[in-house]
Amino acid sequence: MVNLVAAQRPMLHGLMKMAGVQPYTVEIEPGTVMSFWVPVETLKKPKKKGEKPEPPAKPNKPVVVLVHGFASEGIVTWQFQVGALSKKYSVYIPDLLFFGGSITDKTDRSPSFQAECLVTGLRKLGVERCTVVGFSYGGMVAFKMAEQHADLVESMVVSGSIIAMTDSISQTTLQGLGFSSSSELLLPTSVKGLKALLSVAAHKKLWFPDRLHKDFLEVMFNNRKERGELLEGLVISNKDTKVPNFPQKIHLLWGENDQIFNLELAQNMKRQLGENASFQGIPKAGHLVHLERPCVYNRCLKQILASFHTNKAQK
Repeated sequence: MVNLVAAQRPMLHGLMKMAGVQPYTVEIEPGTVMSFWVPVETLKKPKKKGEKPEPPAKPNKPVVVLVHGFASEGIVTWQFQVGALSKKYSVYIPDLLFFGGSITDKTDRSPSFQAECLVTGLRKLGVERCTVVGFSYGGMVAFKMAEQHADLVESMVVSGSIIAMTDSISQTTLQGLGFSSSSELLLPTSVKGLKALLSVAAHKKLWFPDRLHKDFLEVMFNNRKERGELLEGLVISNKDTKVPNFPQKIHLLWGENDQIFNLELAQNMKRQLGENASFQGIPKAGHLVHLERPCVYNRCLKQILASFHTNKAQK
């Protein structure tokens, strides 16, 4: 029987190409490769058949990097944002390690390692400065990028995420949602488990036939062992937490009905980040704010990106 989610993939890939991005694989180091969707204008076709393609050219527009969350790969997460941004910005959509075609033989499962690999990949693609937009798990990776590579990351937009997953935040969040572990929530093994994840991630009740849930599980939840290790590598002790002094402008763009990382958590984070942080809530939207209300999210995102670049030009 045809997997309906897998069958839709070619159509999604076609839409992404129409929006101006193409798939490209970067070797980060021996044993580690990372898949990206990159601006088509940066890629040159080989002059002769079978000839090795030239390295991607540097982007010619301001760069926006869209970093996905834990439940799906890059273009599935950001499918409604790419076309809205690609006219004014050079848009890069990576697949983090163990998502999409990205893989490593290294044993490090920390957000810091994901961030280092992503930064190396972006530099190899010719990116020198960028704004990073991070959702959920991708937001935590984005914070690490900003902390460790301020020369690359000039500003950030973060949705439904936190600076770091401490053991107290992890425990409080899971207890509040009625789950015993991060794996139970984020790595469902059954249609019932996937429905439970969607019910807490979305503000509006989403209905899909069980067949579609089953197909989504088969396609999107591979590399289970490694993803379980990523979740284990995410949680740090409260004793080890210290909010870095970020020099970047950071905008928190939130679904006001987010049940996973609620408004109180977002407001506390804004206070911790200090005067460089700003907050904006989108009503009638949950954790999946960019998918539930894409038109509103895109309008807000474009406004904040424009303000980042206006402020940069005035300096």
